Amino acid sequence: MIEVLFLAIALSMDAFAVSVGLGSKQKEKPTALAFMAGAYFGLFQALMPLVGYLGGKGVLSWIDAYAPCVAFLLLVLIGGKMIYESFSEGIEEDMLQTTHRIMLMLAIATSIDAMAAGFALTLLDVNPFVACFIIGMTTYAFSVAGVFIGAKSGTWLESKAELFGGIVLVLIGLKILLE
Repeated sequence: MIEVLFLAIALSMDAFAVSVGLGSKQKEKPTALAFMAGAYFGLFQALMPLVGYLGGKGVLSWIDAYAPCVAFLLLVLIGGKMIYESFSEGIEEDMLQTTHRIMLMLAIATSIDAMAAGFALTLLDVNPFVACFIIGMTTYAFSVAGVFIGAKSGTWLESKAELFGGIVLVLIGLKILLE
């Protein structure tokens, strides 16, 4: 179960980084934005790994012998992408208006990685529904906190969160491969 918690924290770093960026753009009265970001990001981060898990279960019988390698490759690719993105610019200026449409697009964009990581859940001895709930709640908490942190401190933490999340995903991938 500790793997699920580390996976949840790592997957939530994308949403956290975006939330910090959103909060840095709306420094006054960030409460509504914080709960909006938490709801969108938490829900999508909970649902996407479940989709990945169910898809992974469907193909697991075909690639059973290679499943650890596939999970390793997916997690390293996702982690590598997060590490790479940690060195790029923050939230785009055209996303200053935090409409429901923008939040939906951001939630989908930050949770695509979680769908791929959901495949790794097929290899862990966990209840996928509990794991997805933990991932969703962790992301909710990090997203809410991210908006408040961004409103207080700006974007300096944004890239560090993505870097941390990417490193953790790569390490989880290595653990799966080596077991």
